[in-house]
Amino acid sequence: MFLLEHKERACLALELAQREVVHLTYTHRTLFSQAIDLQWVELLKEQEELSEKIDAFVSRFGRLQDHIGEKLIPRFAALLGESPKSLLDVLAYAEKMEWIENAETFISARKLRNLLVHEYLIDAKLFIDALQATNKATLVLIDIVNRISQHSKTIGLIS
Repeated sequence: MFLLEHKERACLALELAQREVVHLTYTHRTLFSQAIDLQWVELLKEQEELSEKIDAFVSRFGRLQDHIGEKLIPRFAALLGESPKSLLDVLAYAEKMEWIENAETFISARKLRNLLVHEYLIDAKLFIDALQATNKATLVLIDIVNRISQHSKTIGLIS
């Protein structure tokens, strides 16, 4: 069902992704338990703990997204005998395997991270829109890891 020589790297990538999901889920839950509006964004300039929460969320979101696209999917593709070359090939393979629903959604989420890095210092409305979109995109990333985890159980990679 899978190539043994790629088992260790695929399992390691999945384990790391699952750990990242735990951390991102925590930050996501605590961040979005608050009412995020223009007033909240304006408070970011004055309240360091809110800024740190945003930084932690963006960092964890970005790390998980990078890991999925650069390590997790390519290593699982190799495990199953495929060798996609570019990110688009990786995402096309993930779509084929039904690990992701839409490659464009994944790529759009990548753009959101860039907007969140410093946008609240420049354009509060754009920042709020990006943050709300990232709220949904976080669930997409978590779903991808869960689907790959389920697939690894189906093929007998993990129990």
